[in-house]
Amino acid sequence: MFELAELAEQAVLVHVNFPQEAATEDLQELKMLVASAGVSTLQVMTTNRPSPDAKFFIGSGKAAELATTVADLSASVVIFNHELSPGQTRNLERLCQARVLDRTSLILDIFAQRARTYEGKLQVELAQLQHLASRLIRGFDNERQKGGIGLRGPGETQLETDRRLLRERVRALKQRLEKMTRQREQGRRARQRSDQPVISIVGYTNAGKSTLFNRLTAASVYAADQLFATLDPTLRRITLPQFGDAILADTVGFIRHLPHDLVAAFKSTLQETRDADIQLHVIDVADPRKDDNIKQVDLVLQEIDAADVTQLLVFNKIDQIAQLPRIDYDDNGLPSAVYLSAMTGEGISLLQQALVQLLSQQHVQLTLLLPPAAANWRARLYQLQAVQQEEYLDDGQCRLNIQLSTAQWARLQKQSAQQLENYIVSQSVF
Repeated sequence: MFELAELAEQAVLVHVNFPQEAATEDLQELKMLVASAGVSTLQVMTTNRPSPDAKFFIGSGKAAELATTVADLSASVVIFNHELSPGQTRNLERLCQARVLDRTSLILDIFAQRARTYEGKLQVELAQLQHLASRLIRGFDNERQKGGIGLRGPGETQLETDRRLLRERVRALKQRLEKMTRQREQGRRARQRSDQPVISIVGYTNAGKSTLFNRLTAASVYAADQLFATLDPTLRRITLPQFGDAILADTVGFIRHLPHDLVAAFKSTLQETRDADIQLHVIDVADPRKDDNIKQVDLVLQEIDAADVTQLLVFNKIDQIAQLPRIDYDDNGLPSAVYLSAMTGEGISLLQQALVQLLSQQHVQLTLLLPPAAANWRARLYQLQAVQQEEYLDDGQCRLNIQLSTAQWARLQKQSAQQLENYIVSQSVF
């Protein structure tokens, strides 16, 4: 009924309060998402329900009230702060005679606006099409194509044609992204061979990740006080005092209930987070929802298998609460959190100090028993100057006593797909 590319500038927002805590969404966050999409809010409609209505999600009475409000305000779009089924979307559009978006569709639209690189645009389009696949509704036009003289059958419906074209487009996008993923993997292997640690910046959207990235690297990545200001990953080399060079990676921000299609499409991009030596988890310390935001980020990290990477909490925007910069340490004497302001630069030197401590002060001593087939890892350990003692046994195996930083050992483990674990005889961390 309504073209998805139709420009919608004036919206009526709908928020439903459910008694179940898991079903609630943050209304303030919806307003920020709408503003980030460049849409002006005409009115916010809130209601309470014990559970979603099967036909209209908000019930027939509220749906009729919503249709009247949309007509009176001449709104061009209705945005729900919840996930709608295809049937609910269709019923609401027919009733309101306006485009209806749910939370997931809104986030996908924002991503489509913000993607700048070719890979980013492909990833967003793939996520949009995968989301659309289960919601492809032709409105009232589902007529079959008319066959000519001598042709059998009425032909496929327009809906079936659209679905077939959508599948073909999805297949083509996946092929292009697979090629770009292989190219990205080549760059990742080159960085691993250079033995430079990778530091990945993660965090809830609008926590100040890009501002911190620009502060540390003197880069000019776009940063603004809005949700999902930057999407495309950026990597820069930084020099840490009394340590050396490292690679800093800026990634897309996370949000509550980040669409699964989006996570799947951005998986190759988020690979930088999974393969990093350290994650800088940036947190807006002035946000009253910061504890819940931390939980949401951790959930996404678990979903992309990046929850086991060493993490340093970075509490940003201390200038907004008049707090002094500092470093917090854990029971082992290692930095666990840094309080700073990426905007003013307060505490940046403390962050660099904490990174140097995590990257260089914690080491591991291991004794490995390598079979002849693993001689390539022996050569790799010699390249890292990690071998302290070597002994060949009668059965051809090589016993190596090695010492290296925990970050280097974790990187070697990833490169070997955890194969090196099978050769460990003893291990100690100091």
